Amino acid sequence: MQVLLIITALLLGSSVSAEVQFLTSKKTEEAGFPFSDAVKAGNFLFLSGQVGTDPQSGQLVEGGIEPETHQIFRNINAILAMQDASLENIIKCTVMIDEISQWGAFNVVYVSYFPGNKPARSAFGADGLALGASVELECWAYLE
Repeated sequence: MQVLLIITALLLGSSVSAEVQFLTSKKTEEAGFPFSDAVKAGNFLFLSGQVGTDPQSGQLVEGGIEPETHQIFRNINAILAMQDASLENIIKCTVMIDEISQWGAFNVVYVSYFPGNKPARSAFGADGLALGASVELECWAYLE
C-alpha cells in the first residue's frame, strides 16, 4: 500500500516522500550512468537491472551466461549489503535473457543462490542487452 501511495503521488506530481531514497554509488556517478543503483521506497528496495560486469574494470566478465550470472549475484549482493540486506530479502526478479536456449544454464546458477524460498519471477527473451550481455537481472527486495 505504501509503494502504491508513493507511485500515485509521483504520477500526480506531488513531491517525493522523504521515505524514498535514490541510492547511487560513487562508481555509478563517476561512470555517468543515467540511473540509480537502487531506489528505497519505504520497506522496499528496487534494484536496477544488473549485467555481469566486474565492478573494478566495468567490463563484462568472460565466459558467457554462467560466469555472467555469478557476477550478477555478486553485484546484487554488494548493493543489498549497503542496506544490511541479503538475497533472503529478494521477493521478485525479472530476467532478460539474450539467447533463450541458454535458459537452462541460467537456471542452474540462479537456483543455487535461492536454495530455500524462491522469489516471484518473470522472464523474457531480449534481442540485445547492454554491453552485449547474455543476461540481465532486476530484483526487488523487502527490508524489514
